[in-house]
Amino acid sequence: MADRLQRELAAHGITTDVNDGYGLAVVSVSRGLVVWTNGDLFWWCSGWNDRRDRPVYAWHPTADPQRAARRIAARVGDLRSATPVHPQPTPAPSGKMPPRKGGLA
Repeated sequence: MADRLQRELAAHGITTDVNDGYGLAVVSVSRGLVVWTNGDLFWWCSGWNDRRDRPVYAWHPTADPQRAARRIAARVGDLRSATPVHPQPTPAPSGKMPPRKGGLA
């Protein structure tokens, strides 16, 4: 089932890695998102409940990997839009070293 999900996610342009053992498989989807399957269900973290201070999980039957892939692709989009983009460091002018953090300039 994990391999089928991997193929469906590839159709959405999402490259994944699959690992299995001990009756479960894990599909590494993106930073901060993995999908587990026991052969009957896929499940993944879909958010955080601040009131209960714990993750919230979504699940989907493995009988419909296409729809599961659409839902997971939407979650990937949510995570990507919520992730801050870090600016690239500006190179130092020629011949000058940038100051070190925590040290003498």
